[in-house]
Amino acid sequence: MDITTLAGIGAGMGLVLIAILQGGGIATFINIPSLMITVGGTIGATLINFPMPKIMGVMKVVRKAIFYKESSPEKTISTLVEFARIARREGVLALEERLSGTDDPFFRKGVQLAVDGTPPETIREILTIDLASLQERHKVGQSIFNAMGTYSPAFGMIGTLIGLIQMLRSLDDPSKIGQGMATALITTFYGALLANLVFLPIAGKLKVRSEEEVLNKKLIMEGIVAIQSGDNPRVVEDKLNSFISPGVREKIKIEAK
Repeated sequence: MDITTLAGIGAGMGLVLIAILQGGGIATFINIPSLMITVGGTIGATLINFPMPKIMGVMKVVRKAIFYKESSPEKTISTLVEFARIARREGVLALEERLSGTDDPFFRKGVQLAVDGTPPETIREILTIDLASLQERHKVGQSIFNAMGTYSPAFGMIGTLIGLIQMLRSLDDPSKIGQGMATALITTFYGALLANLVFLPIAGKLKVRSEEEVLNKKLIMEGIVAIQSGDNPRVVEDKLNSFISPGVREKIKIEAK
């Protein structure tokens, strides 16, 4: 579980709340009409922009941002190098017995293709298509939150205009001016807060997670192709190490000693 997402949102909300309390009561910042304009407008625009199945799958996307099992590139490289040694010593068919230890469908599919005698270039082609499909699914989740991060400030501004119109229509009644001004300003506050503390950061987190997962899948693909090509385990390790930073390479070397 990645606690940084929840911790970041919680810390941001907490500090904003403390700042509000330092300046007075929180009741001033609670305005139901403003919340309805901002949240309702954002949800409505998102429903118009994206098909329902994509929106229904957004909870899976949120879950991925929070409950994420990080893929360690060093562990993936170590596993693939070990598979290369087994394949060189016992043959590629021996790898099928080792598949019970992994729960990654992409890894299992790649190894199974190698065990079935699929040519290296065909393995690369099949796994590349799977990887492209994975990236497209990730982009949909990111685009939904990016869109919500765009819509929420816009509807905050719409709420501001509504509040100003109400205020201008009530200039002859001083008691209504404050209510109109509150609606005008608080909707902008809600929109900016939701966009910059929830929607856009989650979109950014999903992008980072996607990049990490894609790197891990590329390591798996290149490792399996190298194994099927009959490369020496040392060559397999050198190929895979070229995908990661020098710092991670040094870490692998230290752990291997």
